[in-house]
Amino acid sequence: MSCVCSAVVALLLGPTCTQGAMASPCPAPDPPYLPQSPGDMRAYADLLRADFEGYFADVQAYFRCLDDERARAITEAREVSEAYGRSQRAQQ
Repeated sequence: MSCVCSAVVALLLGPTCTQGAMASPCPAPDPPYLPQSPGDMRAYADLLRADFEGYFADVQAYFRCLDDERARAITEAREVSEAYGRSQRAQQ
């Protein structure tokens, strides 16, 4: 199998094979519970408000984490690509 084919296979299979084994650097917050009953919503309005405000703050932090992780991955991919290019030139 050529080097390019091996790389493509690794890219295609890699995420599926390691998905469960690798923890996300940016865990998504769990959405808050919202009762279906209007009576429960009124009875627990203060708790629900606090839960939703906490969720909105957590989801903003999650988005910032995803942005940071994306930037890190782009930098890493560029560095790996440059290293691969150097190794290919050195073999010639």
